[in-house]
Amino acid sequence: MDLFYISIISYFFGSVPFGYLLTKIFLKKDIRDIGSGNIGATNVLRTGNKIVGYSTLILDISKTIIPVLYVKFNHYDLVYLSSLCVFLGHLFSIWLKFKGGKGVASYIGILFSLNLVFGIIFIISWIIIFLITKYSSLSSLIGSLSVPIYLLVINQLEQISFFMIMLILILYTHRENIKRLKNRQETKTKIY
Repeated sequence: MDLFYISIISYFFGSVPFGYLLTKIFLKKDIRDIGSGNIGATNVLRTGNKIVGYSTLILDISKTIIPVLYVKFNHYDLVYLSSLCVFLGHLFSIWLKFKGGKGVASYIGILFSLNLVFGIIFIISWIIIFLITKYSSLSSLIGSLSVPIYLLVINQLEQISFFMIMLILILYTHRENIKRLKNRQETKTKIY
């Protein structure tokens, strides 16, 4: 029974579309009609409103931290299930006809909740690639790859399958970005 409730509650936490809600409430716009049409923080930043953009980032990270930490401390054996369900909620939100964001902010929340080292590795990788390229999408892809590589290096193979699933999902949500990167048509991101 715990498995069912944890899956459903985690999914619903993840499914809250903060980018959509904040742009609708504060900017009177539908974020799906702006830039890439994505509900995530990077696209919300394209509205020009940094407060709404960074609020989206913080809330998308927080919505994963809350259920994952709760499960981690109360039902540790289900923490990876909770993490996956909250992530799927963000990608396939019931409130937006099973469409959602690309999952990077949610993934950051999951990483920090599971292990601070995972989160730090992702952030360092993301920053280095972003400083070199100015592509948020490429930074996110490399950051997502950095955690499985770290686990391979330290020989922690029992956790690697979960992070490979997450990497595959992030590759899937970034498929259009990958095409644009290959064709040198990807938009550089201003984060400040």
